[in-house]
Amino acid sequence: MEKRLNFWYGSIFGTYWMIYAVISSFASVFLLAKGYSNSQIGMTLAAANVVAVIMQPLVADIADRSKRIGPIGISAIMAVMMMIFTLGQYFFKGGSLYMCVVFVLLIGWHTVLQPMFNALTFKLEETGIPVNFGVARSVGSLAYSILAAVMGTLVENLGVMVLPATTEITLCMLVISLLLTKRTFDAAMKKRGGTPAVKNVSNESEHSPLDPVEDIGIIQFIKRNKLFFILNLGVVGVFFSNSVINCYMLQIVTDIGGNSEDMGRILGLMAFLEIPTMVFFSRIRNRFSCQLLLKVASVGFTIKILLHWLAGSIGMLYFAQLFQLIGFALFFPGMVYFIGERMSKGEAVKGQALFTTMITVATIFATLFGGRILDLMGAKPLTLISTLATLCGSIVVFAVVDKIGYDKK
Repeated sequence: MEKRLNFWYGSIFGTYWMIYAVISSFASVFLLAKGYSNSQIGMTLAAANVVAVIMQPLVADIADRSKRIGPIGISAIMAVMMMIFTLGQYFFKGGSLYMCVVFVLLIGWHTVLQPMFNALTFKLEETGIPVNFGVARSVGSLAYSILAAVMGTLVENLGVMVLPATTEITLCMLVISLLLTKRTFDAAMKKRGGTPAVKNVSNESEHSPLDPVEDIGIIQFIKRNKLFFILNLGVVGVFFSNSVINCYMLQIVTDIGGNSEDMGRILGLMAFLEIPTMVFFSRIRNRFSCQLLLKVASVGFTIKILLHWLAGSIGMLYFAQLFQLIGFALFFPGMVYFIGERMSKGEAVKGQALFTTMITVATIFATLFGGRILDLMGAKPLTLISTLATLCGSIVVFAVVDKIGYDKK
């Protein structure tokens, strides 16, 4: 039962990040081919993330209140709706407002699913079965890396309409993964009599999943956790470059003579290099504090985008991806566990939501201003500005991360 539950949970992340590869990482490829400018692409992607910021708390609240459907059922419904949205890419003309709306809905809804899948770790552990978040997330990186590399070649040879077809297939796979996860979860809960398990949290948190969860508003949460809020302002800076690379890699690559096939392979390598760190993250975390890991990851982000700015060849861009090992691959799980360690259960829910929201805010700024910068100045100034933004974010992380949790004692 343990292997089966972890397998299906990993398949959720696998299909989720495959969808991300097609609709987000290749958004510029599709929209440029349909006649949109970089500025228009930026506004479309920014609008999608604004939708996500608005929808995330609403969907999370519905998932918490709905005893019957739950987060898995709501996620499946959203995935089916995204399949309907995707059909619009076949019917609407390039350059039209309708095509922009399709992308806003697709990317916005897809972004909303991420915090739900992160939080699903703790829901599944009510069965008493340990769920390995790092391994599950690494499955997502592996699936993304394979599909991104393949899609680059397919787009180059078959054209951009291969993208919506692939989106439909991967969304169908996500729905199947969600339903099979729910089936396995229900079977495991039935086996233990329907009572949620109490975790041994001696090494992770002072709070049990069965402790009462204090219902606090986001304003009250920020007042209680001022330094954590400042840390998340640093997250905006750190993830600015990550969003620029994910959304505008095609423009960065073509600026030094590459094409969509090169872009796909570079993104594939980038995601593949996340896997070792995420697979062994539990062991890394046992040896080093989350605070230290977040600092190291911030440095990794900064060096990586700096190398993108300095790159004069495709080979240099390949080399830059090596810092994904100590960048995103450390920061994302490190922050998830850091929040769990330093906050009560009620606060941790808000903390995870704030972290995810700030990543989305970073994407809004990166897409909105990134597209405009590309049109006015080009790819090199964009990567330089991204380097400076990431450096500022890293300074904030170094300044406050060690103080969080102790500032309230």
